[in-house]
Amino acid sequence: MGKVKTRFVCQECGYESAKWLGKCPSCNNWNTFVEERVLKSSSKQNRGLSTGKIEKLSDISSLKHKRIKTGSGELDRVLGGGIVKSSLVLVGGDPGIGKSTLLLQTANDVSKQGLKVLYVSGEESGEQIKLRADRLGFGSGELYVLAETNIEIIKEHIENQKPDLLILDSIQTVYSPDIVSAPGSVSQVREITSMIMRITKAKDMVSFIVGHVTKQGAIAGPRVLEHMVDTVIYFEGEKNYSYRILRAVKNRFGSTNEIGIFEMREKGLVEVMNPSKIFLEGRPIEAYGTAVTASIEGTRPVLIEIQALVSFSSMGMPRRVTTGIDNNRAAMLLAVLEKKAGLALQNTDTFINVTGGLQLKETAADLAIICALASSFKEKVINPKTILIGEIGLTGELRGVSYIDKRLREAQKMGFEKAVISKANLNTSREVKEIEIISVENIRQALDVILS
Repeated sequence: MGKVKTRFVCQECGYESAKWLGKCPSCNNWNTFVEERVLKSSSKQNRGLSTGKIEKLSDISSLKHKRIKTGSGELDRVLGGGIVKSSLVLVGGDPGIGKSTLLLQTANDVSKQGLKVLYVSGEESGEQIKLRADRLGFGSGELYVLAETNIEIIKEHIENQKPDLLILDSIQTVYSPDIVSAPGSVSQVREITSMIMRITKAKDMVSFIVGHVTKQGAIAGPRVLEHMVDTVIYFEGEKNYSYRILRAVKNRFGSTNEIGIFEMREKGLVEVMNPSKIFLEGRPIEAYGTAVTASIEGTRPVLIEIQALVSFSSMGMPRRVTTGIDNNRAAMLLAVLEKKAGLALQNTDTFINVTGGLQLKETAADLAIICALASSFKEKVINPKTILIGEIGLTGELRGVSYIDKRLREAQKMGFEKAVISKANLNTSREVKEIEIISVENIRQALDVILS
């Protein structure tokens, strides 16, 4: 009997090594290497989608697949208008964010259209899924449930049932008995995804697979997992808040610029048709330290409230706490505000919060953050009917942003009367007639206009 060959594989990025390493040279994570046995694969086994022949591109028939509606307008928006047949979709998100709830709702809505749905769960029993379905108030239609983790048994049921939609929750719990490694390992996840991909393409069905995420928020396992699937969508949001954002980071059949917004309620996830109204509800009118900006989430403008609190610190090292924005960006804005506007913030505790649990990643909110901080520091109220849009540079200048017309129209629709923007956006903003435009060049001019 020959010696069993083994290798060490990083469970974060999939890097392979002949020996154990404390630190992965690819992703720089510590203690992520696991020993796995190397199996000799048969050369006759077809692991791809090869047809075995060369075809001229112009001779290949172009099939226009009819999209399957999911029953959720927000999910259809993210997918590009619905589910495309023979597509493989990877859904990621933090534990408890609502992935299983969203997919169970989708399975129920698709089954009501007369399509057969097979929901495979490796984390819950059939009784547990039934309890959740009863709580959500559905369960009729051609919806079948299978609690199984062995991929060979799952393949047999797929052959027998011939579902139109397959949901696998989650990919990290399923294993192949031919691979000598634990479920969730890189080898298992990569092989199971490859099997599901081949079945999906061959059977002309749709498959959704759920992937766990790492502490950094990425799909657990090798990056090749995201390259193998057709669409990758992330479910984002703070568990302490009721709002969730569905965002596509890869989509072969649609745009990656669209997002879907949901609200988690007792009866499941409910679509948010007017997110600006939701995020501005309960906004204090006569309070200082609050400002409103317009952010572009996907291709949709959303009005968001920024809150700031500046108070004198008796400690040697003042605190800088941010929620919803990058901490390094906030530190930069504080330095610009102190240097270019003359505000003495070095001995103050500063707290910045984006209401609603959203994570702001674009720089168009810089002006609103600066003005909210100055408003709290000087204890002066910003006009509640004024919206602030602009990016701040290191010299204190106010730079232009994209989609200014969309942002202003959304502000006008929500009842705002004035908008403070950069002079670089003045020509484009003139297309919006119903709102007063005030253009400024730097933060000193902006603060004089807003806090005068």
